[in-house]
Amino acid sequence: MGLDRTLSVAPMMDCTDRHDRYLLRLISRRTLLYTEMITANALVHGDPRRLLAYDPFEQPVALQVGGSEPERMAASARMAADAGYAEVNVNVGCPSERVQSGAFGACLMAEPETVSACVSAMKSAVSIPVTVKTRIGIDDRDSYGFLADFTGAVVEAGADALIVHARKAWLKGLSPKQNREIPPLDYERVYRLKRDWPDLPVIINGGIRSLDEAAAHLRRVDGVMLGRAAYDAPYLLAAADDRFWNAPGGAPTRREVVESYLPYVRARLAEGVPLHHMTRHMSGLFLGCRGARSWRRTLAEGAARKGGAEVVLHALACVEEKPPHRDPAMPVRARAG
Repeated sequence: MGLDRTLSVAPMMDCTDRHDRYLLRLISRRTLLYTEMITANALVHGDPRRLLAYDPFEQPVALQVGGSEPERMAASARMAADAGYAEVNVNVGCPSERVQSGAFGACLMAEPETVSACVSAMKSAVSIPVTVKTRIGIDDRDSYGFLADFTGAVVEAGADALIVHARKAWLKGLSPKQNREIPPLDYERVYRLKRDWPDLPVIINGGIRSLDEAAAHLRRVDGVMLGRAAYDAPYLLAAADDRFWNAPGGAPTRREVVESYLPYVRARLAEGVPLHHMTRHMSGLFLGCRGARSWRRTLAEGAARKGGAEVVLHALACVEEKPPHRDPAMPVRARAG
């Protein structure tokens, strides 16, 4: 049975680290999770054991790698497989100038032969799935033909799935945050891609803020990848297992999620991990509940004072959980960065 990509949470820099993934896994046992992007150079020349560390509880979890040299990408894929990751994903979507200076990310859409060579080398190196995350275009190269040519190249190289952020990327003039908001969404282009490659698993990403929206997309594509919505309001995943996998047992309450996260927090504190590294991911957990502002403030102030796990308990006493009135996606607050 292949990896289930029905619903996933996107790789997000400074967001989807191991602490965030553990928290999300407490909320949904079935949603596929992704790491932050790690560069192939960092894995080859750095400390892969530290960079690839995760808790087995996070599974299923996929590793996203950034790079453009086939040999190093293949080596990174082998490291991912050896570490037990369920998938390795190639970043062809990030538009930041720092990533461009490393000759990878969204700028690689202009070099499908390079991406194809990387995918082919990675496929030869590992048995786990190798996937590609991309945009629908870059700068003025945003025709459907441009996207189709790119898709054809990575499919021929053996890519197991294509994750498509349904916006093009401007490589100059827009920040990464602006690139997530200003270029218009074009979901129809992703649907067309699926029609033209019916055997290719196509996962849609970009601007999807609720499980209702995800369900609507799933009528047209194979999977949905949530981004900032799942980070800013993580409890929106609470209904996912029942809705998309008919999983028994029901969703945990927010309070139960916090209580289950506390042993993890204590264990990491004992290892010297600062409290803020964990509590910052919990900020939006009670979004829409009474006392949510006090919850956020207590977490932030307690972490700044370098408090311990008791900070989380004090914050929990500030908030009153109430059942959501509808799909637990709720309005997502704006977030800088």
